[in-house]
Amino acid sequence: MIKTGQELVQLAQSKKKEHQQLFLQLQQLSHHDVNVLFYSSDEYIFHKINCLDCANCCKTTPALILEKDAKRIAKYLKISISEFYQKYTIKDEDKDIVFKKTPCVFLAENNYCSIYEVRPEACREYPHTRHHKMKQILDITFKNREICPAVFDMVEMMKEDLG
Repeated sequence: MIKTGQELVQLAQSKKKEHQQLFLQLQQLSHHDVNVLFYSSDEYIFHKINCLDCANCCKTTPALILEKDAKRIAKYLKISISEFYQKYTIKDEDKDIVFKKTPCVFLAENNYCSIYEVRPEACREYPHTRHHKMKQILDITFKNREICPAVFDMVEMMKEDLG
């Protein structure tokens, strides 16, 4: 059964030391080898997991909004871009523009996204396990194992593969 929310956070924290050791191993590998490990585990895990069963990312993490995302979403919602920014976004502590609320205001009760066709790039790419430079985003991936059951399962799978 898929683990989400506090249950996943607790499980990830209980395995933090093991996962830190794995991520140190990953740092020692070539960029290519790290990509191959993530891409193969991503493909395997996402054949088993349906994101609609979870949507933990949408429930816990405000998505980064690029200007092109804001323009696209505002057009889709038939509002001005300034209205979109005012109504739906804030600047976070890193000065990035993100959605104002969690869970995401566009997340429906059935875990579907009401703006799916025009969702932000950050949402389309989440959990970023097919990034072209996985080694450069290992810190983000380490954090995502507490949010996304698929990432947690990938880390566990790689831990077994790398011994």
